[in-house]
Amino acid sequence: MKYQFIADHCKRFRVRSMCRVFGVSASGYYHWRTRQESERGRANRQLLSHIRAIHAASRHNYGAEKTWRVLCQRGVHCGRHRVARLRREHGIQAQRQRRFRAGYAARNAAPPAPNLLEQHFSVAAADRVWAGDTTFVATRQGALYLAVVLDLFSRRVVGWSMSGQHNQQLIMDALEMATEARQPGPGLIHHSDQGCQYTSAAYQRLLKTHQMVPSMSRKANCYDNAVVESFFSNLKNELVHNQLFHSRSEARSQIFEYIEVFYNRQRHHQTLDYTTPVQFEMMAAVA
Repeated sequence: MKYQFIADHCKRFRVRSMCRVFGVSASGYYHWRTRQESERGRANRQLLSHIRAIHAASRHNYGAEKTWRVLCQRGVHCGRHRVARLRREHGIQAQRQRRFRAGYAARNAAPPAPNLLEQHFSVAAADRVWAGDTTFVATRQGALYLAVVLDLFSRRVVGWSMSGQHNQQLIMDALEMATEARQPGPGLIHHSDQGCQYTSAAYQRLLKTHQMVPSMSRKANCYDNAVVESFFSNLKNELVHNQLFHSRSEARSQIFEYIEVFYNRQRHHQTLDYTTPVQFEMMAAVA
């Protein structure tokens, strides 16, 4: 590793100076440069290129465990500890995650609709339980609001809507997109918080029109809608916190790409046995 560092920085610093700092001989370094690369070294170099590609494709999000599982899925046979060692030696680290936290204790008041999930988010089939919520993304033009609907079976975003206004139409558009794309049967449970848009008469009528059963979190308890909160946390960590959006249009374009290209079709989920939401649904369909 010392010789490799010297080779990587020989255009910026004198070789003999770096050898003196690391306590190695210059002759030893030059011998290392001229000798033939070992088979193990070539294999590590090839494996490292795969690791770097997965790290970039995951938006710097995957740790050693998930990287190793993706490598295995792609037919690259290697040990878990070897992957962890190469990542550590070459400074490849997952971005530090900012997780959501409950702001204060939940109130005991009964919600407008019963909490049918009670924090049980495992669902046996697609289009049985959906969960919705909203968030915002800051831009230099002002806030861009995002409403999503997730299928709890596959964690797939099945409906979404973006607008410069946090209003009733925002969440209704997300639900309409989901129902048009998925055509769920009657009795689907729709879970949300107690926000005024979700408790409104207009939204409740829309749920009734689609024969959906409303379910709501306890007041001020984000853990009752943890799957959507986790999605928003990933969105912020993997996209929003890394850049400044100059316009709502720029943010809208990149959020669209994140949801439809990366999250639904490329991002591997530990809760889905390290498959993507789309892959998980396809596997369930042929099972």
